[in-house]
Amino acid sequence: MRFVHCSDVHITADYFAQSFFRLGWRRWLAFAELTVGGRARAYRRAPETLAAIAREAREHQADHFILSGDLTAYALGSEFEGARAALGELVEDRSRCTVIPGNHDVYTPGSHRSRRFERYFGHLLESDLPEHCREDGFPFVRLVGREAAVVGLKSARVPFVPGISNGLVGPAQLEGLAALVQDPRLAGRAVLVVVHHAPLTHRGREDRWIHGLKDAQALCRLLPGPRHAVLHGHIHHRYHHPATPERPHIFGAGSSTLAGDEGYWVIDVSEGQVVGGQKHVPRLSGGGL
Repeated sequence: MRFVHCSDVHITADYFAQSFFRLGWRRWLAFAELTVGGRARAYRRAPETLAAIAREAREHQADHFILSGDLTAYALGSEFEGARAALGELVEDRSRCTVIPGNHDVYTPGSHRSRRFERYFGHLLESDLPEHCREDGFPFVRLVGREAAVVGLKSARVPFVPGISNGLVGPAQLEGLAALVQDPRLAGRAVLVVVHHAPLTHRGREDRWIHGLKDAQALCRLLPGPRHAVLHGHIHHRYHHPATPERPHIFGAGSSTLAGDEGYWVIDVSEGQVVGGQKHVPRLSGGGL
């Protein structure tokens, strides 16, 4: 079986065409990042790049497509619309596609209260085993064929202030995940757990407290060995830490649409085990960004 994993695509609206008042103070602070920091330029062709990755998922004959959060730059409705449009028909079928929110998708309290992510992608959060859901429909599970299961977790929380972007799965979801991995209906299946925040950085360490996953160790303890993998984003580095007897495979998808570092994973599963992954660079018209 084959899975395509991308992350942090950051579809970005034209912020200079927005009502400054309606953007709110959190997005006001983002103007420096968009302009001087170069984010708007770096993600100018993100919709085209995401569409190319979705198209290539079909070319790879992937059984399932996974996007591990940060679909948007700052959680505007138009950004969510752009992400959904770029994914095309793939996003209409939850048997083929898993998408979870990242911290940029709950960037403001208003985006969280109005359930803006769910307005565009809520149909993908329905679980094949809903009795294991614990918090806002998480963890949800998708049974893929006979050899794999994809589990979605929510680690993204509304930050107290921009710049603090750590994540938390929380005890309720961890309890649900523990029940899931022991469920006999998952016996013999590889379990691919999708979470936005990274259990380990590309250097094999836990991330710093203002950016990392607070309960990373607790998550990894539930998923030992090559039957399990954690697929994440948040850290804009693309890497793979192979499984050990104590922890799962860890695949960081980087920022799949970042100009000059576009890319995604193709991850293979065989006989209920995650057997490896290959990095791919999407083919873009005009020779890249």
